[in-house]
Amino acid sequence: MTAVPSTHFRPPNGFVGDVIPFEQDGRAWLYYLLDERPEAAPVDRPTGMPWGAVSTTDFVTFEDHGVVLPSGGPDAGDFDCYTGSVVRDDTGLLHLFSTGHNPRITTETALGRKDVQVVCHATSDGDLTAWTKHPEWDLPALPGYAPEDWRDPFVFRPSHDRPWQMLLATRRPDEPYRRSGVVARLESDDLVTWRDAEPLWAPHRFIAHECPDVFRWGDWWYLVYSEFSDAFCTRYRIARSPDGPWLAPANDTVDGRAFYAAKTVALGADRFFVGWIATKDGQRDAGAWQWAGTMATLQAHQRPDGSLRFDLPRTVTAAYTDEVDVTADFTPRNGAAATVGGGATSRSSCWVGPELPVEALVTVELDVAPDTRSYGVLLRTSDDGEAGYVLRLEPDRDRLVLDRWPRGTTGGEQWQILGDVPHAVELERAVPLTPGRHRIDVHLDGDVCVAVVDGAVALSTRLYDRPSGRLALFAQDGAFTLERATVSTR
Repeated sequence: MTAVPSTHFRPPNGFVGDVIPFEQDGRAWLYYLLDERPEAAPVDRPTGMPWGAVSTTDFVTFEDHGVVLPSGGPDAGDFDCYTGSVVRDDTGLLHLFSTGHNPRITTETALGRKDVQVVCHATSDGDLTAWTKHPEWDLPALPGYAPEDWRDPFVFRPSHDRPWQMLLATRRPDEPYRRSGVVARLESDDLVTWRDAEPLWAPHRFIAHECPDVFRWGDWWYLVYSEFSDAFCTRYRIARSPDGPWLAPANDTVDGRAFYAAKTVALGADRFFVGWIATKDGQRDAGAWQWAGTMATLQAHQRPDGSLRFDLPRTVTAAYTDEVDVTADFTPRNGAAATVGGGATSRSSCWVGPELPVEALVTVELDVAPDTRSYGVLLRTSDDGEAGYVLRLEPDRDRLVLDRWPRGTTGGEQWQILGDVPHAVELERAVPLTPGRHRIDVHLDGDVCVAVVDGAVALSTRLYDRPSGRLALFAQDGAFTLERATVSTR
């Protein structure tokens, strides 16, 4: 067991895929799919995907427990051990459910020949790192469900007087493909023998609702899932009952495109969403998003109407104790007014501040004037404020976006600067931006960046091309008053 001093865990020999949280004795056990990204074709891979595990009490320092659920081997149904869940039964026995996959085991479907997925089962007397597999309990897809999409078992019990329930990300093969996804529900009295029940959710809108997760918080029940049909993101629904009906809050997303497959865990009265921030191909800003990356955590806060806001975990922000007030350290650039945030409403103004550490917590508090069109924070920008990353808030659209300059080019001519791509469209986040005070928190950790506006709306991403640079503020067609700016380190 090795202590890992990082607020964003990544194993030394790979990347973090879907996270499977489990709480025991006030400690969060975070199982994860260990993606070693072998270069061989999938069917020829010598080893499959195992589960690794880390544990933590604060999401700041993690204990690395290594591989805890190994691949079953080249001929086993669980050559790849994919997403699942862990529960404790009434006798204290621990049950681990996972998705088994082997590219060598296929079946004929309406979509052609496809790999089969199966629910696998393991148990433990108490050691969360030592599991006994029970292949005799393997659960293949029941009739009426797609055998190639039968995954991510989430097992829970709504109450002690009801059977155990298993939720699965699956599809109805006789429905239109893009709208065939359902959150299937099975029931069991002993956690071994399962029977079909009414699906928990069948919205007829996505291919699959991956990594389902259900929990109760006060008078509300929550269904969390990740979808990749219309957008790659984690969403949630709310209900007054564990059976639904499941309603969409005004903003039903947890984060943007880069933060995926989040599942939840409670530590005391606090609820955390743990997922992964995707890497990009070639470790370039312009690279395509990849599957798996670095573990990341957001803390959820419940509103009276049942909706949730998402912020950096309190324990994470508290770890950055070395705070430097940089409010007075900004210099106007390119004709901006001497007062930070001030100046004519029809111009673009920029004020450049201090060099940013590789790892830091940046907090900016602004009082924004009415009718301001856009404003925000520049990260790792050049001395003149021209090149860098842009967290831009747009009150007329009530949104936060990530932009960068230069954005890239398609050729050598002046008009080929990707000017028709105004921001990273997959990272657009809805946020109310009325005139007045707003707070922007930015957690930088190497190439990982998590921004949160007003402790409510999170945007996670990667910053590859510019590993260093300055902090800056800007306003376009408007003005603000800088109330306070700080840069904190550990």
